[in-house]
Amino acid sequence: DVEKIVAIDDPVARNLQITQCYHELSAALATWIPGALNWSTVATWASRQAGQSIRREDLRRTLERLIAESREIAEAAERVQAEGAAAGEDTTESLAGAAAIVRDAINPAAAFERTAEAVARGNRKVFEEIGLAFARFLALFHDGPPDRAAIDRFNEDLRRGDPPDGQRLLSSAFAHYHTALSEPDGKTRAELMLLANLEIGLHEQTRLQPEIREAMDAPVYKPDVLRERILTELFPDAGSRLRLLALRLAGRADPLFEARDRLAEEAQRLGRLAITEVMLTLDLPHGRTLRLGQVIRGAYPRPLQTIGHPELLDLLAQFSSAAGTQARTDWSRLPDRMRFIAQLFRIYQEDISLFDPPYTAKEWAELRDQSTRTL
Repeated sequence: DVEKIVAIDDPVARNLQITQCYHELSAALATWIPGALNWSTVATWASRQAGQSIRREDLRRTLERLIAESREIAEAAERVQAEGAAAGEDTTESLAGAAAIVRDAINPAAAFERTAEAVARGNRKVFEEIGLAFARFLALFHDGPPDRAAIDRFNEDLRRGDPPDGQRLLSSAFAHYHTALSEPDGKTRAELMLLANLEIGLHEQTRLQPEIREAMDAPVYKPDVLRERILTELFPDAGSRLRLLALRLAGRADPLFEARDRLAEEAQRLGRLAITEVMLTLDLPHGRTLRLGQVIRGAYPRPLQTIGHPELLDLLAQFSSAAGTQARTDWSRLPDRMRFIAQLFRIYQEDISLFDPPYTAKEWAELRDQSTRTL
């Protein structure tokens, strides 16, 4: 079934099937290890979110607000103008319209299309690997819980080494799921489940880094165009551009180009923040919405209020220390994502509402009909 779903070409129809299959995999594992979310439980809602459309108007308004409020943009623009004046001996034009230049370089409609394509590829990429591993793991339960030898044979088919190419984290995660299956102590079992979920999460997010970064960089997908636009504003006529060329050949324009590149990089960073703030949300059952660019808050369930498992402690410490203390989450950064994901799994581990079907019967019928028409 996983292989048939992966082979579907239409991204809308494929996403619907992936989301439903994650739900079925999640429910199947929960029959053996009840009371705690597994990775496929959260993957169901993440995949459902990936299939939803993005409001382009909100993206433009958010980008304009971030640019207008950005002290970094203002400072970078001032630096570019100062270096341009120094290089051109005050013959350059003003860069007073820096915010407009940056804003015009960002095309929300095109950004939406590029982001959607990257998300669709990532949705298929993760399901093709981890969805198949879940299905193979659950097949071991056909005649009852598998023994350790069966798990060892299962893991032999997984690639050694760390992600993105190796599957060591998947091997470790499924071994921890298997250990949790027969663990009598509730707290230890909860910690094993969280550890397994985060190991798969780290593997998944490492593998997805190229697609996520592509999606996040979509607003300013051609920084070289923005850089050229900045120079055009500063050196608009042929004479000033010729002087700039001479200064560059003499090695005297380096500070200007460094300042220009800093302004373009800041524009890209703001574009990623806008994508995070507007596009990246996670809708959960009962009308709850999490914004992936904000700190996730909530109480830990009793078994996870303190952590004693050494491997889990090490993993949580890694996410916490690597992510830093930034007020806003930059979803393009793996440490930022993992900090959020660790909190998500830990806070919601015992929230059984996440086992609800991702679609109502009416929604499923409408979405399937819509995807059929696109084919």
